[in-house]
Amino acid sequence: MSFVLFLLFVAMPFVELALLIYLGQQLGFWPTIAIVIVTALVGAFVLQRQGLQTMRRISQAMASGEPPIEAVVDGFFLAIAGAFLLTPGVVTDAVGLALLVPPVRRAVARWGFTQVLRKGSFTVHTYRTGSSPDSMETDTVSSGPKPGPGDEPPRSRRTDGQKRPRPRTGPGPVIEGEFEEIEKKS
Repeated sequence: MSFVLFLLFVAMPFVELALLIYLGQQLGFWPTIAIVIVTALVGAFVLQRQGLQTMRRISQAMASGEPPIEAVVDGFFLAIAGAFLLTPGVVTDAVGLALLVPPVRRAVARWGFTQVLRKGSFTVHTYRTGSSPDSMETDTVSSGPKPGPGDEPPRSRRTDGQKRPRPRTGPGPVIEGEFEEIEKKS
């Protein structure tokens, strides 16, 4: 994988340079420069609008107590699109503009998550609102071999060695803690 990335970073500038030279020969110097500048400006404008919408979606999801997973993934890919749009060149501008289209962005995200799940595992650290980071839970999702009988499934592990609390069954907040019974003096 690192060799592929190395080739990509070495080959991409040459591909971009060759394309810019070809476009310069076909269209002329100024139209080629105009294409690069206009795609960057249009991309920056669309990126700004979609970035603000994404921030609103994250705020709304968090205000309603839901995890803003989709909005965060969109924000991640919007940042990548912005990096591609800021890089001068035709191929990087095309990739950046493509990532600004929500269905394309979601398809790339789905493909990326599928690749992560296929190749190994990832860890998610969570803690509940109002709790301290010391009470953090760790979920490891793995696509490796399935656990055998008696094995603890990877999704129920915690870093502090305690069992995971039972899920809530009724409405209202759950208050966890320890108590000590004190006898009344008569």
